[in-house]
Amino acid sequence: MSHPQVLLFDETTVRNNLLPFTFTRPVCDIRIGILTIREKWEHDLKCTTSTVTQPYLRDKFPMVETDDNLFINGALMPYDLLVQAIKSLAFGETLVQNGIVLAMRLGSDKDAFERSLTQPGYSKVRAYEHPVFRVQNVWDIFSKNGMAIEADFKRLTAGRTSAVAHESNTLINPDKIFIEPGASVLASVLNASAGSIYIGKDAEVMEGSLVRGPFALCEHSGLKLGTKIYGPTTVGPHSKVGGEVNNSVIFGHSNKGHDGFLGNSVIGEWCNLGADTNNSNLKNNYGNVKLYNYAQQSMADTGLQFCGLFMGDHSKCGINTMFNTGTVVGVCANIFGAGFPPNHIPSFSWGGADGFTTYQIDKAYEVAERVMVRRSVELTEADKAILKHIFETTGQNRKKEHNA
Repeated sequence: MSHPQVLLFDETTVRNNLLPFTFTRPVCDIRIGILTIREKWEHDLKCTTSTVTQPYLRDKFPMVETDDNLFINGALMPYDLLVQAIKSLAFGETLVQNGIVLAMRLGSDKDAFERSLTQPGYSKVRAYEHPVFRVQNVWDIFSKNGMAIEADFKRLTAGRTSAVAHESNTLINPDKIFIEPGASVLASVLNASAGSIYIGKDAEVMEGSLVRGPFALCEHSGLKLGTKIYGPTTVGPHSKVGGEVNNSVIFGHSNKGHDGFLGNSVIGEWCNLGADTNNSNLKNNYGNVKLYNYAQQSMADTGLQFCGLFMGDHSKCGINTMFNTGTVVGVCANIFGAGFPPNHIPSFSWGGADGFTTYQIDKAYEVAERVMVRRSVELTEADKAILKHIFETTGQNRKKEHNA
């Protein structure tokens, strides 16, 4: 019996709540824990997936269909019970919880797929009554990161033996520390008492680093001398981190290479935080933090007391930048200068507390190409088309915010 083609689909409301990170990627390509959501599903289902996402993203994230397709909600994180329920779906069945479609098995009829999303009773419905874990808001990425690290740690290390840590290190609860081949950890303290610590392939922890789990340092990434990490924190692949970091997620190919504090925050890909950049993660009145919500185009209450910086792909800030509690930065923004910039900085903004102008698309291409080639990655025509779409569709937002 042949297996169905697996497609991870964007749930529209969730996708909009996860902007600015979903400006440049499908929901399933968000990193939480050690792996992206897509990587978790591919590991558990032992298959390659494709994507149902926004039309402007499809050249980079194509949709591949057959006559037998298993559509899975791209905001869902898999675990054994849910995976078994989804794998057992018969053709024409939809798995639903509280009106939310979790998965469906259908043919290549696009109309049938869309009707099943909007009318869960359209196909044969099977209710799923066990807990599910969905990434629904940007703050879920850091607030649920500890749970996700522990699940991924089990995925990646089950039945395997860690590389031996160098004798210069101090390891606390070493059974919960896993070091991949090729990684270098020297003269550092790794404390896994509060959660697992995963050091990826060819990653480096330089001397004097202090790490408290849960923590994931993904492949080819590094902690610089004397870095202080409080979990749950993830540093995605090909990134460099220094200074002090608390309960944050860095997707990958980004740098926070110097002193400064990053807390309760999410940083996208190809970002750079200048030396001594700091963010506030707690209001002076200890009240709930509000964040800019792209769908509502207004501030939304997170319900959290600790909430920091959310920075979209290709954005950067200069040295000594100060970000206020609950700041949202779009894609391809460049922030610099003294004082606190506003709590919402639209995509393709250039400036700081003294005001912003538009960061022109051709200049953004030039910088992105220079940054990416340093990591032997090409800025493709598909990448440029995505950035151009974001530039064109966020123009009104920039005009409103820049003139405020």
